[in-house]
Amino acid sequence: MKKIKNKNKNHPGLLVSGVIFKEFMKKTFVLSLGGSLIVTKEGVDVKFLKKFRTFILKQIKKGQRFYLVVGGGVTARNYIKAALKTVKVSQADRDWVGISATRLNAQLIRVSFGTQAHPEIITDPTQKIKTSKKIVIGAGYRPGWSTDYCAILLAKHNQAKTVINLSNIDYAYDKDPRRFPEAKKIVQTSWNDFRKIVGDKWVPGLNVPFDPVASREAAKNKLKVIILNGKNLKNLKNCLAAKKFQGTTIT
Repeated sequence: MKKIKNKNKNHPGLLVSGVIFKEFMKKTFVLSLGGSLIVTKEGVDVKFLKKFRTFILKQIKKGQRFYLVVGGGVTARNYIKAALKTVKVSQADRDWVGISATRLNAQLIRVSFGTQAHPEIITDPTQKIKTSKKIVIGAGYRPGWSTDYCAILLAKHNQAKTVINLSNIDYAYDKDPRRFPEAKKIVQTSWNDFRKIVGDKWVPGLNVPFDPVASREAAKNKLKVIILNGKNLKNLKNCLAAKKFQGTTIT
């Protein structure tokens, strides 16, 4: 096979062959980091942040690269709730409060990585990121867009093929397991079947394992999404290494 050198558009100055570039992109992951992992009802989970930081730094030494899209979690919910108790707030303004919470959490993650991370928080997931840094942090963008959707768009525009949704659940289920004891966990499924479960419309506060609008975009662009528990970093390590892991895979 003839190897034709191409300049990697996302990494100026890096010349790679077509084969090497393909292998390089296999090691690029978008992690949708749920805000519930960062901030709990008790406050910022510093213990998790330290473990997560150490884990990611070890992974980049192995040649992996990460786009981390950070959610708002408890911080967003608390501020939105406070706003609603104070005055009548439009849906757009509620979204902006939530977006601001994602950006605050994202700044916390960014500074935890110091100079190892790209210095700016990415708030527009439709842009191609030009940086040599192996850690890029993103957050919410605009009203009506979940961070799941931002993660999918970031993957689409930066040639990543896998988005890993890190939350506090081990698997996605065909029903809400807290309400339906007969709910069955999903290990592997197609986008067609998964979208029958989550629907097509995103409503703030909707209790689904992955945003329906993000699901539609992922299916359209043939992206793989994996849902797993972000607290279990050993399991995440296995997932990144293409070894057996606990979680839901949607293709």
